[in-house]
Amino acid sequence: MQGKKVLITGATGLVAGPVAKALAEHNEVWCLGRFSAPGSEAALRDHGITTFQWDLDNQGPTAYAGLPDDFTHVFHSAVRRGDGTDFTESIAANTTATGRLMAHCRTAEAFLFVSTGALYKRQTLDHRYRETDPIDGVADWLPTYPVGKIAAEGAVRALASVLELPTVIARLNIAYGPSGYGGVPMLYLKRMLAGEPIPVPLEGQNWCSLLYIDDLIAQVPKLFAAASTSATLVNWGGDESVGITDCVRYLEELTGVQAELVPSEITRETYQFDPALRHSLTGPCAVTWREGIRRTVAELFPEQLRESVS
Repeated sequence: MQGKKVLITGATGLVAGPVAKALAEHNEVWCLGRFSAPGSEAALRDHGITTFQWDLDNQGPTAYAGLPDDFTHVFHSAVRRGDGTDFTESIAANTTATGRLMAHCRTAEAFLFVSTGALYKRQTLDHRYRETDPIDGVADWLPTYPVGKIAAEGAVRALASVLELPTVIARLNIAYGPSGYGGVPMLYLKRMLAGEPIPVPLEGQNWCSLLYIDDLIAQVPKLFAAASTSATLVNWGGDESVGITDCVRYLEELTGVQAELVPSEITRETYQFDPALRHSLTGPCAVTWREGIRRTVAELFPEQLRESVS
């Protein structure tokens, strides 16, 4: 993408931040947010990005006063995860913010809504989820999160059609890489370093489709190109199926730090995707999951990396 005017929400996060900085090299990029973390707004401005104060939880009629409405592309990643108990609050915040954003940017060439794979109805641990699989929004580790995403997807579908705004809904798997906190694999590494237990299923292991941040960035323009007024739906993950326990074992090899895996009825459930549709839209990923994990550890925890491990 070159010469476009791009609006991005959630740009202080692991996903949208690197996307914003990459797109800013050849496009005019604006980022919306509260920028409450010290230095977060300055870090974006250092890349030539224009920032705009915006609060997903405060979506009154003046929320977009002073914000241009001639953006060509919108990348909506901001989310109200909720506290795990107040479903009404999570639904209201996510749907209202998404609706107002789409209405404000109704003339855009493409609108990309970042959703989640956590909304699928849980099947077997090794099931490869397709876009046509049933959803139920049940997540014991944070119940309000997938419910808010389901509600927001409904708003996105409706407004894409009503506004005739080409849209893509990308249900994201686990993104990771040497930015922000590093993603879920680095959360596990932090638990390992702290000597904290890691809950795993009583039998088998959770599976996922890890997506390295470089591949994610490369796929954004191609996802924009797939947008349609019927809201194109695609599972957004990597090419490889990765066992979470296998990932932790590889972290042990890389660092020499032993993990305490504790069988439990409640774990951070993950989902592996059938990559066929996404592959047809974006092409293959370039970084294998092991190489991605190694790069991430080398960048964020260089003192822990054992150089002799491949």
